[in-house]
Amino acid sequence: MRQRTGHNSDVRQAVENDIAELVRLRAMLFENLGGEFFNPAWGGDDWLDVLAVVLKEQLAADGVRILVVDGGSGLAACGIGTIEQRLPGPHLRNGRIGQVIGVVTDPAYRRLGLSRSIMQDLLGWFRESDVARVDLYASVEGEPLYRELGFTNHPDPSLYWRP
Repeated sequence: MRQRTGHNSDVRQAVENDIAELVRLRAMLFENLGGEFFNPAWGGDDWLDVLAVVLKEQLAADGVRILVVDGGSGLAACGIGTIEQRLPGPHLRNGRIGQVIGVVTDPAYRRLGLSRSIMQDLLGWFRESDVARVDLYASVEGEPLYRELGFTNHPDPSLYWRP
């Protein structure tokens, strides 16, 4: 049985049978982003098997919402939201931070509002879950949508470190 999210009729929560398609869409995301950071030469494809295992685990996690839209012969789009409990502060009243991860639409289904529908459902879930802030990393193509939905520049510099 498909569980609808309640906000947009085409958007539903992912189920275990969606894992292969979620892996396909997530791989497509990194191919499109390109560059050494997202697609390092030393990377290989072994991460795809690990991704499938983690997605299966996360389908039932309370702090994760994996949303999809069906296409003709697979998934047309997906998006993942996570909630992390951090330490509260004056800028983060309850310490709950939402993160949008990998909103991806198959090229055959772009410009139909699917990413917008997924984002609206994720933002509704974040509101219901009382998060204090939602973060995301935007692609050049996705940035206009996120800004329309109210996202602004983050005040902190974004840095990373790899062990």
